[in-house]
This record gives sequence, structure tokens and C-alpha cells, in this order.
Amino acid sequence: MGKTLDNVYKHQSLVYKYFLYVVSVALIVFFFPKGGKFKYEFQKGKPWQYENLYAPIDFSIQKTQEEIQEEQSSIKTNKTDYYTYNASLVSKVKQEVQEGLNTVFQSGNLTSSERQSLRNVSEEIIDEVYLHGIFQNLPQSKSTVVVKSNEAQPVSPSDYLSLEQAKKKVNELFSDVRVDGAGRLQSLIKNSLKANLFYDDTLTESALNDELSKISYTRGEVDQGQLIIAKGEIVENGDFKILNSLKDEYESELWMGSNYYFILLGYTILVALVLIMLFLFLKRYRNDIFQNNNKVTFIFFNILLMVIATTLMVKHYEDFIYMVPLCILPLILKNFFDARLGLFVHVLTVLILGFVVANSFEYIFLQIIAGIVTILTASELYKRANLFISVGQITLIYIVGYFAFHAIHEGNMDNIEWILFGVFVLNGLLTLFAQPLIYMFEKLFGLVSDVSLLELSDTNSKLLKELSDKAPGTFHHSLQVANLAEAAANEIGANAMLVRVGALYHDIGKMERPTYFTENQITNVNPHDDLPPKESAKIIIDHVINGIEIARKNNLPDRVIDFIRTHHGTTLVYYFYKKQQELEQDVDKDDFKYPGPIPFSKETAILMMSDAVEAASKSLKNPTFTIIDEFVEKIVKGQMQANQYLNANITLKEIEMVKKVLKLKLTNIYHLRVEYPE
Repeated sequence: MGKTLDNVYKHQSLVYKYFLYVVSVALIVFFFPKGGKFKYEFQKGKPWQYENLYAPIDFSIQKTQEEIQEEQSSIKTNKTDYYTYNASLVSKVKQEVQEGLNTVFQSGNLTSSERQSLRNVSEEIIDEVYLHGIFQNLPQSKSTVVVKSNEAQPVSPSDYLSLEQAKKKVNELFSDVRVDGAGRLQSLIKNSLKANLFYDDTLTESALNDELSKISYTRGEVDQGQLIIAKGEIVENGDFKILNSLKDEYESELWMGSNYYFILLGYTILVALVLIMLFLFLKRYRNDIFQNNNKVTFIFFNILLMVIATTLMVKHYEDFIYMVPLCILPLILKNFFDARLGLFVHVLTVLILGFVVANSFEYIFLQIIAGIVTILTASELYKRANLFISVGQITLIYIVGYFAFHAIHEGNMDNIEWILFGVFVLNGLLTLFAQPLIYMFEKLFGLVSDVSLLELSDTNSKLLKELSDKAPGTFHHSLQVANLAEAAANEIGANAMLVRVGALYHDIGKMERPTYFTENQITNVNPHDDLPPKESAKIIIDHVINGIEIARKNNLPDRVIDFIRTHHGTTLVYYFYKKQQELEQDVDKDDFKYPGPIPFSKETAILMMSDAVEAASKSLKNPTFTIIDEFVEKIVKGQMQANQYLNANITLKEIEMVKKVLKLKLTNIYHLRVEYPE
């Protein structure tokens, strides 16, 4: 048991990668839509490339979503409006008119038979006006039904009456009445009329839902064994609908019973294979990233983020699948690592998503092309305009690609879904969110982007100003080293911005005791004259340790601290080592060695060369081309003999290129001119 724990502890980094791998595969498969995958790929207007297809099962031909929506729209347009007839309100109107008659004609001007005649006339006219009722608001639909005494009675538009129209009808009905007091009765009835037909939204909605529920989602059946399409036959519109119906039926039934576990196993194997490819790529071509669990976690986190966002969109809003800004992935990875890794991870992520999206070929093609455009156009993101230009080009690629596929599928420019252009534009706007995401990832994973490096390279920053005030000679030396290292990095294709920032901060530890370093000594007084060589060497060596502590207090990124840690590697403080040898025979070299580690990247190796050359160049007297050439060769050769570049992935050819740049720059610094013959 103890040995097992020891092995786990020794290989904890690898164990963590296994754990990350298993969790990533499980999460991706978990978020995949629960459905099988139809084994045939087909497109409308293209030939059927497989053998004759016979129906493997009985299935219904499904109507398209557009057809169903059209039927629903037709039903809603021609829906029946229901109105409730209020009979009690009619009785109240009659009662009000009768009371009015009694009040108006109480003087006794009319005989009882005349009054009875007026009452009869009022009853007849009110019944006639309220035969179909008076609408509070006139119906706008083509079909209207009045519910009267629990009986539904259709009403034609010619029978519609508003309150104003009812009063006009009263006038028409009284035109044939020849009874004393008819005029006063007419006014009385008109003033008493009230609307008694009210819109019943509950009943109308219920009837509409009942009609909508009767819509059939199918338009026929296909029997098992029936020929669906023959090999080489063009997939016409009817065939396309039948094939889509078979695909939906097949995929829905496939995810049932024992099939579930086989499909799950298949998805797991495919996703596992894709992620294994990523590990193999990192191990083979980006071993420094592979060894860094923080960076590996960051890469897997971004893949999971894109996969989960896309699969959720497939489940809930499949028509807007292109709204997910997948190009953020290569954009961010290129910013933190390099273009090749960014494109490789993007392609693998698109392959994973190709399992679950509709029209997988179209999706994979567009996303890979958009990813390539992102890699080729996105550079120097710390310049604000560059990101906008890159996003504009990505959006254009989506639009042009959609036009091309639509032309292939439809053979014309009809039925273009213009809403997709809005989706592509929204995709571009969401891609702009890469900038704040980069900042968030820097804080979350401790990584460094070009934007942060640009901020750190500002010589007006607090820490560099403090260096300038406390150790002006060191500050000037750091600027010179930064210029040399940046030029050398550009020559061999290294990260020039990172090298420049590392050079600016590599000697900040000298702020603790600036006068102990010659570049800061204004007078001829040297404090080392009063110290033993071993103590002087310790002070010199300690500027590396002090620099690391100062950098951490000021929250400098680890990638910048690496330059402080490695810029002297494990070299000797040679001057004081030789002085100590003058005092005693046996000298322990370890007392005069920098703690290291040695440089482990092109950038840190470049800084070591530039720092040593710039510092030692101050001792040159009357430099010439020959002297500078020999001087640079001697310093770099000494470092190589001390095995300082064993861990740096820099080639001999690149070292030669760096030396060439250093010689040229020193020549310019000392303003050497070509010696013309006399």
C-alpha cells in the first residue's frame, strides 16, 4: 500500500492529467443531446450516393416546421370569435322604457288603448333591435358566433350592430309607426339602448386551441420494405421530406432500451480519441505546456466551455447554433500560446461538435474556415482595431459561406433566411468578448497575454519608476538589454514582447542595495573594497532572490519572474571568485554560483546572452568591429561551455543569429564607422 501511494505521489502530475481527461470525456458525453446518429448523409438537390434505400420500419412522413406553422397561422387568421348574449340587460332596457312611458304619459293625454299600443310598439322594436344583439365592439374576424341561452348561433356580418347602428335601426323601424307619441317613444328607446354582446376571450381561446390540437403533424405513411430512393437518384423535395422523417424516427427509436448503452459507448470512444490526439500533440510538439498542469487545465476548460455552450444551443435553440462564438477559442489560445496550437485545438473541438449538430459537414466546413481566418488575421490584440478587423473578416466568412451552401442546396437565392445574417453579426459581437475573457483567464489561471505585457512594458509603471529613482544605472542597463533582446527575439521568431518585459524587470532586485553594483556608483568609492570576496559575491547573487521577492510583492506574472530567476543561470560571480582564490587555495565554487535555474526557453536564453553582452561591453576600450565580434563570441561561448542552454529549446543556428544581432546592435551603440583605406 505504501509503495502504491509513493508511486501516486511521484506521478501526481500524470495522475492529474488522467483525471482531467476522464472528467472532460464524461462531461462532454453527458451534455451531448440524447439521440442516435442517422448513418446516411444527404442533401436536397444532390444524388443519393448509397445503395437503394428501403424503409427499415413503418413510419409516418412528417410535415416540415414551416408547413405546420402555415397551418397554425391559417387557423389563427380564420378563427371564430365568441360573444356572450346578455338577456338580462335586454329586460332592463324594456323595463327602463316602460318606466319612461309611465312618466312621460302620466298626464292622461292618451287613452289606455293608445298607451297599450305604445307599449306593444316598444316591445316589438326592442325585440327587433336585440334580435342578434348589440356589440360592445364590432367583430373583426371572418366568423362570429353568439352564445345565447347556451346555444351557439352564427352571426353574419350583415347582422352586426354597434350602439350607433342600433339607434339608426330604431329610426328606420319608427318610420312606419303612426301612433300618437311615437316621436317621444323613439327618443326614449334610443336613450335606453345598451350593448349586450361581449367578447368571450376564454371561450374563443379554448375553441382556437381545440382547432390547433386537431392539426396533423404527418402527411402519410411509409410501409416497411417500401423503396424510398434508388442509388444515383436526385433527392427531390418529396424524397427529402421522407428521408428527414425516417432520420427523425430512426434517431428517436435508436436511443431506447439497450441501444442507449451502445450509443453512449460510441460517443465516449469518439470523444476519448479526439482528446487523446490533443494529449499526443502537446506531448510531441508542446512538451513545456504538457508538463504544466495549469496550462493543460486551461486548454481543456476552454474546450469544455465551447462544447457545453454549443450542445445546450443544439438542445434548446438549434436554429441559432451559429450564435455560439466558437472563434473565441483559437483567438484566446493564440493569444496565450501560439497559432499552431490554437488552430489544432479549434479543429479538434469542431470535430467533437460535428457529432451532434445538424448538417455536420456544412457546420464543420464553416467553423474550420472561420478558425483559419481567425488564426491568420488576429495578431497584436493589444491594438484595439486589430480585433475589430479580425471579427469583421470572420463574420464575412460566415455570410459568404452561408450564401454558397444555400446556392448549392436550393439552386437559387430564394428562401434565404435573413435572420441568419443577424445571427452571424451577433456571433461577431460576442467574439469581441474575447478581450474581457482574456483578462478573466489571466486572473483565474495566472497566464500572461500580450495586452498585459504591453502594460508591463510601460516605463512609467510604479515598479520601473522606483527602479529608475533608486538605481538609475541599472534602469538604463535594463533599457539597453531590452532593446538588444527584443531585436534578437524578432530575428529568430521568439516572443519579442515577452523578452522585452523580462529584460526591463530582470534586475529589479538591485534596488535593495544599488550602490553595490558598478552601474549605480557615481563616485570612485566602491563598498566592495571593505568586504571579503565571499560576502561581496553573496550580495551580488542575492539580487536574483531579492528580485523574485519584489516581483511577487508587486504581483508580476510568473512568466516575467522566470526571467529574473534564470538571467544568470548557474554561472559564477567570476570577479569575486578569482579574488577569493588569491586569498585561499581551495575555494568552494558553490559559494560563488547563482542559484539558477538555467534558461528553459528561447526567450530566457536570449535575455541571458543580451544581459551578459551589454553588461560586459561597458569594459570595452576603443572598441572596433573585430573587438566586438570576438567579445560577443567569447561571452556566448563561455555560457555554452557552462551548459547554460541545455534546457532551452534554442538551436545552434538560432544562437548564431542572436550573436549576429548583438554584434550589429553594439556596433550601432558605439557608433563605429567603416575604416576607409588611405
